[in-house]
Amino acid sequence: MKPFRFLISGGGTGGHIYPAIAIANELKLRFPDAEFLFVGAKDKMEMEKVPNAGYPIKGLWISGFQRKLTFKNLMFPLKLISSVFKAKRIVGAFKPNIAIGTGGFASGPTLYVAANKGIPTLLQEQNSFPGITNKLLAKKANKICVAYDNLERFFPKDKLIKTGNPVRQDLLDISSKREEALAAFGLQKGQKTLLVLGGSLGARRINQLIESQLELFAKEKIQVIWQCGKLYYSEYKKYHGQNRVKVLEFIQRMNLAYAAVDVIISRAGASSVSELCIVGKPVVFIPSPNVAEDHQTKNAKAISDEGGAILLPEKELDAFPKVFADLMSSKEKQETLAKNIKRLALPDATKTIVNQIESLINDQ
Repeated sequence: MKPFRFLISGGGTGGHIYPAIAIANELKLRFPDAEFLFVGAKDKMEMEKVPNAGYPIKGLWISGFQRKLTFKNLMFPLKLISSVFKAKRIVGAFKPNIAIGTGGFASGPTLYVAANKGIPTLLQEQNSFPGITNKLLAKKANKICVAYDNLERFFPKDKLIKTGNPVRQDLLDISSKREEALAAFGLQKGQKTLLVLGGSLGARRINQLIESQLELFAKEKIQVIWQCGKLYYSEYKKYHGQNRVKVLEFIQRMNLAYAAVDVIISRAGASSVSELCIVGKPVVFIPSPNVAEDHQTKNAKAISDEGGAILLPEKELDAFPKVFADLMSSKEKQETLAKNIKRLALPDATKTIVNQIESLINDQ
């Protein structure tokens, strides 16, 4: 029997890329002889992150459709046609047993072509409000794995399976790694430690907030691991090494970052929310208001409504010093938040999604 061939497409942001890689890693564990091929957008971060994870990737000339009249919009039909033709060549040459899409513009042409060739397709939707690509692909998909309830508003109900979002498997047991983690980041034992996450590219308002609070953190002897993001690293790297502050463009070993800290400030992208549920530490969510249908706020609210996190909208950041002080001064509040967010975790999401993939390829 020939080895299975898995075609995986998803990208544009870490929220689409890391679930795709997590699924690939689990598939590789089950099918060590399998062949993998990723398809991404030529100028997006997946073209770096996927090869770093050990998988081959091909790029399409594709980008999003802007909401206003721009030159990029005029180019969109040409890019789409070009991408569909290239996707046809890729699918025809690779001959996958299944195509898996985790969202992002490149997955549109790729899974559209695969479905039209009769290849089984599975979609994985991370958010409580689906992206346009997955909504367009849903009609032809065989199965749609989701992380939230009530998504039959957007997808055919008979195709939906609630699985949760794939996460890095090394997050499942971080409790024993505290000392190793502190040493890896050059931090001291016995000090309160804060992790700040603004996403792979960074979050301007969160970075401005943290910069404004550095004196307070120093006064309270709070150590900080600050992932400021690729777009802002040159602006904030000057603070690295001052008063136990570690400024990083990107964190490679997130399991150690989570293990090292007591409290987390984060955006509320779907993958981040899923990871933080598994990590089970107190979180202050500051959702990005600049995403479709404000889905980050919806993601964070789903957790805060269950008593699992503090939701602080950007427009209310003036309240941050009090909110943060109240949290840091109350061990009881920290423990309650940690217990409640952990209760919402779906740690077997990756395995459950791969079970669905396995059933589709076995049905061929």
